[in-house]
Amino acid sequence: MKKTVQKQIVTFISSAVIAATASAQDYPTRAVRMVVPFAPGGASDFVGRILQPRMAELLGQQVVVDNRAGAAGNLGVEVAARSNPDGHTFLLGNIGTMAINANIFTNFPVKPLRDLVAVTQVVDVPGCLVVHPALPAKSLKSLLSYLKANPNKLNYGSPAVSSANNLEMIMFLNATGTSATQVPYKGGAGPAMIGLLGNEVQMMFVTFSSALNFTKQGRIRMLAVIAPERIAALPDVPTMREQGMDMVVGSWQGIYFPKGTPAPVLKKMLAVSHDTIKSPDVIKRLNDGGVRIVTSPSPEAFAKFWKAENDRFAKVIREAKIPTQ
Repeated sequence: MKKTVQKQIVTFISSAVIAATASAQDYPTRAVRMVVPFAPGGASDFVGRILQPRMAELLGQQVVVDNRAGAAGNLGVEVAARSNPDGHTFLLGNIGTMAINANIFTNFPVKPLRDLVAVTQVVDVPGCLVVHPALPAKSLKSLLSYLKANPNKLNYGSPAVSSANNLEMIMFLNATGTSATQVPYKGGAGPAMIGLLGNEVQMMFVTFSSALNFTKQGRIRMLAVIAPERIAALPDVPTMREQGMDMVVGSWQGIYFPKGTPAPVLKKMLAVSHDTIKSPDVIKRLNDGGVRIVTSPSPEAFAKFWKAENDRFAKVIREAKIPTQ
């Protein structure tokens, strides 16, 4: 009887291993959905659509970008977390959805650290400070002079109170002793940028890639990049540090799958993601958009980094006294 049970266990384990191996070899069996938790026009959508063609080529199946904007990115996170963990849906998460929101929306039923599995970081998108051209400020110094002379007169745009854009502005205003009025927009950086273009708001922090083309067209003015060094795509724009303010913030993005996704599938997607990022066309398009390529050596390394980012922003939010929901 004991030998029979042992034999059944061995057979079960062997079958599971064979099935897992087969699933990795066969995967994907249909189109793969990339959930982007923001509206078109923002940095996440920009990166997702650059990765999409090469990733589809490597997977041998179509990769569909599914923009699920709403609730500061939480809607898209929930869609991904509650999807079938068979590898055919993944999330392109970013610093806001994966490291900030959990510390703001404490009552949200989906907990990213619990319900999603990290695979790899893919990029880091530098941020920048931009203003409407009608504003007389043409440098960080002149903007600060204007803000101090006109407290709360300027409006600034951001996707939500919990967004990285808003936290960056709070950090900036607190550090400089100035004030301005927040105007929140739904759907990510895209709608907020439209507000800036229309002079509904006069300034904002936004990812460099979202502001690049509008800056080149003269429709907005970029005063500074919040990166360690100048960005080749706009080499004449100085950093915040060069202008006397030590502020460096980036918006990293990475790939996540629902908890329970088979390990062989995750392993395959790690390799596909890294191979996608190595593509010369992908490298060129990302670099042209001012996006830095940053990959994780392993899912474990990315998970460790992700947890550290959660802890870092928990402190920022606590010190800024931003109310939780």
